[in-house]
Amino acid sequence: MLTGKQKRFLRAKAHHLKPIFQVGKDGVNENMLTQVSEALEKRELIKVNVLQNCLEDKEDVAEQLVNGTNAELVQIIGATIVLYRESEEHKTIELP
Repeated sequence: MLTGKQKRFLRAKAHHLKPIFQVGKDGVNENMLTQVSEALEKRELIKVNVLQNCLEDKEDVAEQLVNGTNAELVQIIGATIVLYRESEEHKTIELP
């Protein structure tokens, strides 16, 4: 689990990132979980955008992404979900 200080640090790092995934009306599926997981391995910190036509609540989408990829939820801001998972091979972010 991330501490408040670590989440604050990651929020600051994520501020300038652009969302690289979008969740639409189909919601979260296996293919998306695989791609998000691979992106987390490469980048550690990513943003996912929940589109307006998504039928699920953004909190539910965030929970599915977290459970499906073993990531940590940094924050949900507006329709954007920020996820973090420590990379095994491409570790670049040093948490405080």
